[in-house]
Amino acid sequence: MKAAPYCGVFPIAPTPFTDTGALDLGGMRRVLDCMVDQGVDGICILANYSEQFLLADDERDTLLSLCLERVAGRVPVIVTCSHYSTHIAAARASRAFAAGANMLMLMPPYHGATLRADERGIFEHFARIAAAAPIPIMVQDAPLSGVNLSVAFLAKLARELPQVSYFKIEVPGAAAKLRALIETGGKAILGPFDGEESITLLADLDAGATGTMPSALAPDLIKPVLEHHRGGQRKQALAAYAKILPLINYENRQCGLRAAKTVMMEGGVIKSDAVRHPLEALHPATRNGLLELARAANPLALRWGK
Repeated sequence: MKAAPYCGVFPIAPTPFTDTGALDLGGMRRVLDCMVDQGVDGICILANYSEQFLLADDERDTLLSLCLERVAGRVPVIVTCSHYSTHIAAARASRAFAAGANMLMLMPPYHGATLRADERGIFEHFARIAAAAPIPIMVQDAPLSGVNLSVAFLAKLARELPQVSYFKIEVPGAAAKLRALIETGGKAILGPFDGEESITLLADLDAGATGTMPSALAPDLIKPVLEHHRGGQRKQALAAYAKILPLINYENRQCGLRAAKTVMMEGGVIKSDAVRHPLEALHPATRNGLLELARAANPLALRWGK
């Protein structure tokens, strides 16, 4: 009997640092414990909102082992393995599988503003990664890569590489692309997810999304939107979405990945909300605005460690 496809809320785990920029491994453990207590359906590590682009290779390996050991099967774990080099991405995938990852997530190969692979190269990239790790793969379709992934090509990936069956769509017009992907790919699309802090969640659920990948700021408040929507309780879904949208909008438009860290520090989950240079700390006024909205919404991260 096949396991049911992964669905629900799979937030990105932030990577806590000390004020001097070192990894805060104790804080990382507390982040994961908090996320499990938030009632998440899964956790994604080493993603863009984990500041993966600011981590050394040995730090990635340390975090990979720590996170899988700490979660210890309480929820599924997705490991991000994106890299322009197919060789490096496949090696990351193999290590993630060996450590106990349940799924991999990757963006299409890109580097800087101009280095891109064509569709043949992207297909071969994912095929080699699938060969390196026999677990499901999620394609992250995000503007950061600068790669235009057509619906037809994504559906081809799903049909011809059965492991590539999950898709995180976080491009402008995500709902329309999700709807088209589900229609085109059919049963090969096991997990149509959205991202971008769940800011377009309701439209994406209406389009057929079965999961969302927000930050770790407020997944406990996002999950009821999915549950009500799945249960046909539209009024309750609308009310739950309306309650959290001001906070999510502020996070998305003003703070980015720093929001979850700031709220978690305020809530005693981590000791510092530091980010690594060249990222900059939130302006005090922006921080105050974020916390004002967070206090009104009252997510678990704001009180977990108190």
